[in-house]
Amino acid sequence: MSPPIALLGTLDTKSAEYRFLSGQIRAAGCTPVLVDTGVFGSGGLTPDVTAEEVAQAAGASLADLRAAEDRGAAVATMADGAAAVLSRMAREGRVTAALAMGGSGGTSIAAHAMQSLPVGFPKLILSTVASGDTRPYVGARDIAMMHSVVDIAGINRVSAPILANAAAAVAGMARAHAPELATHPLLGATMFGVTTRSVDAARQRLEAADYEVLVFHATGTGGDSMEALLSDGFLSGVLDVTTTELADELVGGVMAAGPQRLRTAGRLGIPQVVSVGALDMVNFGAADTVPAQFADRLLYRHNPNVTLMRTTPEECAELGRRLAERLNAATGPTALYLPLRGVSALSVADAPFHDPAADAALFAALRRDIDADRVELVAIDTDINDPDFAAAMTDRLIALTRETAP
Repeated sequence: MSPPIALLGTLDTKSAEYRFLSGQIRAAGCTPVLVDTGVFGSGGLTPDVTAEEVAQAAGASLADLRAAEDRGAAVATMADGAAAVLSRMAREGRVTAALAMGGSGGTSIAAHAMQSLPVGFPKLILSTVASGDTRPYVGARDIAMMHSVVDIAGINRVSAPILANAAAAVAGMARAHAPELATHPLLGATMFGVTTRSVDAARQRLEAADYEVLVFHATGTGGDSMEALLSDGFLSGVLDVTTTELADELVGGVMAAGPQRLRTAGRLGIPQVVSVGALDMVNFGAADTVPAQFADRLLYRHNPNVTLMRTTPEECAELGRRLAERLNAATGPTALYLPLRGVSALSVADAPFHDPAADAALFAALRRDIDADRVELVAIDTDINDPDFAAAMTDRLIALTRETAP
């Protein structure tokens, strides 16, 4: 069977390019399914899903969008409509992969639509903005982005092979078959370099107990991705060892996660065992990128591209308040574990970020603000990377997931 591949595009401005791309999809043994996300005509092509249908899926009228002549509003509306159309087509099995190309506007529409697709569903965007910051487009999904090198404006000796490669790539993804793996309960865990020993020990212990563990690097996108997989129903429990992204959110570091961080598991009633890993630090890039207002703060060069800043007692107190607020809202079993001898490898005795006053402020705020009727609070006289601490957290998560298993 020829796999059907959704081609999302603004046909009013990219009809020639999508005609060529459709031909490349057919040459690769797949069937193009054209979805028009433009507003001012289809450029002589006959789409499988018209722009009017896309606008209607967003609760709008194409005629009204044309009359308003507001490009920003049109892009936002067509993005919402494309998301509704594409997710429905994927659920119904009418498409098995998605491909789009464009500049910033077309990429924005396609990315919004593809973020509605489940993880594992093939998605590729050929874009003029793919060599820059792609986080706003990729988000927490497995969207592949490919740089177009030249603008999506005509078929020439540079653009033709690039478009052909994009078609071949998505066709290959559409034909691929995921390997069959054992279906153990799936858990999420968060890790940073300074909490690696703890999470590695926990993961090994969980795997020995017949769990499968997805480890998320707590760099902002990692925490955001875990929350997305929780929302999608992939995970049956969370070992949230490393909550450092809250510090970046508070102070203005570069690794803040989305607004749902530490909210989704609680909202869905999914068991979670949480700790305060790496709340002793805020992340910045290379040393010369640290904002001037922090010049007098305690900084640590983690590597040439990452500079860490120690959180103050005042910041730690606020972090404790925010963490408590999020955990108190949980509707499912929740436990918070405090490592009294250091929240990361950098804050143990004699390490660069050792600051008993800051840690004490964090722990005091949590003890004060945690709702004991909702959240189990456990303090252990070890640092976060001690094997005993990892074992305690792990064993509690195993117990909670087994107690709540259907």
